[in-house]
Amino acid sequence: MVHYDVIVIGLGAAGAATTYQLAKKGSRVLGIDRFDPPHAHGSTHGDTRITRLAIGEGAQYSPLAIRSHEIWRDLEAQTGTRLLTQCGALYIAPINDDSAVHGRPGFLTRTQESAERYGVPYMLLDAETVRAQFPVFNIRSTERAIFEPSGGFVRPEACVRQQLALAEFFGAEIRRHETFVRYEIERGGAVKVTTNVGTYTARRLVLSMGAWIGDAMPIALAPLFTVVRQVLCWFDVPGDIAAFDPERCPVHIWALEGNHDIYGFPAVDGARGGVKIADEQFAETTTADTVRREVTEAETTALYENYVSRCFPNVSATVVRSTTCLYTVTSNFDFIIDTLPGEDQVLVVSPCSGHGFKHSAAIGESVASLLRDEVPHVSLGAFRGPWRSE
Repeated sequence: MVHYDVIVIGLGAAGAATTYQLAKKGSRVLGIDRFDPPHAHGSTHGDTRITRLAIGEGAQYSPLAIRSHEIWRDLEAQTGTRLLTQCGALYIAPINDDSAVHGRPGFLTRTQESAERYGVPYMLLDAETVRAQFPVFNIRSTERAIFEPSGGFVRPEACVRQQLALAEFFGAEIRRHETFVRYEIERGGAVKVTTNVGTYTARRLVLSMGAWIGDAMPIALAPLFTVVRQVLCWFDVPGDIAAFDPERCPVHIWALEGNHDIYGFPAVDGARGGVKIADEQFAETTTADTVRREVTEAETTALYENYVSRCFPNVSATVVRSTTCLYTVTSNFDFIIDTLPGEDQVLVVSPCSGHGFKHSAAIGESVASLLRDEVPHVSLGAFRGPWRSE
């Protein structure tokens, strides 16, 4: 039996990045996924993910986003694949900034504070200026905005695909279509992992299982992680779509009155691809194995009538395509990247609460350093598990 330095369970955003960075550093690493990543069963799909460097969810996230941009540019140079497009990011909220994004009000205020702390360029815009510069946004006079030129979008499937390809190039072993069953700590301290195919041992274990994380957690800790279903829609734009071109239209997060938000993208795939716009919900819980995958007409109609028609009058109700996505969220919407109580060999990585992909490349790098007893490029100390009392 081959004994590995690290076994990584789950090869989505964080798992693929961790596996790549470990292999690049020379570790003997085994990556396991129940599907064939990149796939559409979890959280790492949908063609695009927003990236931004000034993080309104908390300034502790910005160093991860900044470093991730650097890693993606390096990956682009290595692979010749375009992963990151910096078309700018526009954040809109009521003037009093009292609407919540990911559980926290004051999104614009905290975004500005983060930008100033880390030297991220930004511009404060009133409604009139937004309408003049970005006419597709039907912003009201009771709203204001921040524009971050360095924001944009990344291609999640391509990022996972290229990192796993490089991981294998550097010697990682990747096992696809193999399902994790359990782990146990052996008497000598090694971790034994059992799957539906076989048994493996390693010095360390990474659980980056996203919506399946509860299957691996101790019973007392599993309730810390909640899985919610999200709906993503691509709406048609009748007539000339030029105003939604990435050179003219930034990605956007729109905090609406009533503690609701939507987010979206420019027309990244031209006229036939439509524009991707989605909202977020955290009330209806599910599991990765029982989630309803199909999207109903009632759901897409509600999204359009409640939010899209008001915010984007040039977008039609016709849905080009739709899909679902899973968020694995914590009670405060923060990440958890920490070893389990009494099991320092087992590291839980990135239940990202719906705002994690932009940080994933740097998370993988820092996790790999921690597993190798090296000083990480970006500290992960802010993401300790709630079981920590110190």
